Amino acid sequence: MRPWRRATVVATLIAGVELVLLIVCGAVLVARPLAHAVQRRAQSHAHKATPAQPSPVRKALAQQHAPPPKATHTRAQTKVLVLNGNGRTGVAHEEAAKLQSLGYDIAGAADAHRHDYATSLVMYRRGYRPEGVRLAHDLHVSVVGPLDGVRVSALHGGQLAVILGAR
Repeated sequence: MRPWRRATVVATLIAGVELVLLIVCGAVLVARPLAHAVQRRAQSHAHKATPAQPSPVRKALAQQHAPPPKATHTRAQTKVLVLNGNGRTGVAHEEAAKLQSLGYDIAGAADAHRHDYATSLVMYRRGYRPEGVRLAHDLHVSVVGPLDGVRVSALHGGQLAVILGAR
């Protein structure tokens, strides 16, 4: 190869790399303001548009934020399984004693399968949502939901389960 050809190839490669870098930098500089503009436009459009029929998602959110119906079972009629999900020794038994002093019937206190729960949560069987919300209120727990990943048979006859997390 002749020296001028080698120099031309090297200069072309350098120019190509610079072009790619300029395109990437330009995309980064333009993408962020463009994304913010698109987000503001979508938010303003969402505020202007009010659907005649609420979507299923809106209905579900409204039901979650609606006050739960009154509990039909007393605390004494509600059996609670207390599970330790934070790994500290004796926490489940302490919490079970506290719940028993509040009038709840305790189905058992044991360790959860995992010990990495960051927050405590209350889970309820079908038809026991009001009792689950009441229990969460009694324990100052903000996460309440239906049984998820726990078999009804694992509740030892209980209707509610409390998994104690790190907080």
